Amino acid sequence: MNTTEKALKERIKELTCLYEVSSIIGNANEELIEDTLQAIVFSIKKGFQYPKKTDIQINASSLSIATCNDVKSSISIQSKIKLFNEDKGTLTAFLNEAQCSQNDFLNEEQLLLDNIALKIGSFLERIEIQKNETSLKRQMEHADRLSILGEITAGIAHELNTPLANILGFAELLKEDLKTDIKASQDVDKIIKNAIFSREVVKKLMFFACEMPQEMKEVNLVPNIKNAINLLDATFRKEDVKYIVKIEEEALLLRADPIQLTQIIFNLLINAIYFSPKQGLVTIEAKTTKKAIVLKIKDEGKGVNQADLDKIFQPFFTTKPIGDGSGLGLSVVHGIVASHKGTITAKNNKNKGVTFTITLPK
Repeated sequence: MNTTEKALKERIKELTCLYEVSSIIGNANEELIEDTLQAIVFSIKKGFQYPKKTDIQINASSLSIATCNDVKSSISIQSKIKLFNEDKGTLTAFLNEAQCSQNDFLNEEQLLLDNIALKIGSFLERIEIQKNETSLKRQMEHADRLSILGEITAGIAHELNTPLANILGFAELLKEDLKTDIKASQDVDKIIKNAIFSREVVKKLMFFACEMPQEMKEVNLVPNIKNAINLLDATFRKEDVKYIVKIEEEALLLRADPIQLTQIIFNLLINAIYFSPKQGLVTIEAKTTKKAIVLKIKDEGKGVNQADLDKIFQPFFTTKPIGDGSGLGLSVVHGIVASHKGTITAKNNKNKGVTFTITLPK
C-alpha cells in the first residue's frame, strides 16, 4: 500500500469515527451519560492509526471513562473539554507500547481529538441545560403549590381564629364558675390547654401563609440568639442536650422583623433539641459576609433520609411520631426566611445530624 492510499485510509477512518461519535451524541439519553461516553471512547479508539496500541480517556463532569481500567502510558495527546467556555475536562489518547513514540501520533489525530472534544463539550452543556430546566420547572411547580396552599391555609386560619377565641374565652369563664368542682375544673383546664395549642397551630399557619404583619427594622441578631437560648435553657437541661454558641462579632446587623427572627431561631433550636440524643451537642454559629448574615444550627441527631431532604420544608410534612408535631415548624421558618428574601437549606452532616443554614440579606 503506497503512502497516498495509506493516508486516504486513515482519513476515511477518522471521518467514520467523527460520524459515529456524532450519531452516538445525537441519540444520547441524558440519564445514560456514562454509557454514552463509554461508547464514544471505543469509537475514537477505532479512528486512530494504531487502534490496538491506543487507549482513550475522558475526564469530565466528575466522570472518568477509559477504554482500559489502568492507563499508565506517558505518550499521549490531549484536548480540552469546554463547558460554557470554561475548561471542565480533558480528552486524551495514549499509546501504550514501549516502542511507540510521540511521533507515532498523526497531526490529523490531534485535529480529530479536538473536534470530538468540542462535540463532547456541547453534549455535556446540553445535559447541564436540561438539568437546570428540569430543576427550574420543579421549583416553579413547588412555588405554585405553596402559593395555592398558602391561600387555602390563610382562609382556614382566619376561619378558625374566631371560634377558638370563643372556646378559650368561655372556658376561662366556666373555670371561674367551677372553682369548687375539682374534677370539672380539671376537665376545663384540658379544654383551655388544647384551645391554646390549637391557637398556636393557627398562628403557625398564618406565619406560613405570610398573613402575620411584618415590622422591618434594623436588628442585632446576637441578642436574639441569646434570648432564644435563654428561653430554651430549661428545655436543654430537661432533655440533657448541650449547646455551644460560636459568634465572634458582638453585633450582626440586618433589616428584619424582630419577632419573626426570634421565631426562626426558636423553631430551629426546638427542632435540634428534639432530634438530639442524650448528651448531644447543638451548635449555633453566626457570621457576617459583605451582603448577608449567615446563621447555622447543627445537631447530632440521626439525620434526615436523603429522599426527605427536599420535603422537610413542605407544610404538614414531619418525621416526628403522630402527636409530637404538626409539620408546620420548618415550613413556617421557610416562609419567614423567604419573606425576608433569604434562603434556608438543610444538609446531613458527614458523621451525624443535620445542619440548617439560613442566609438573610442585610
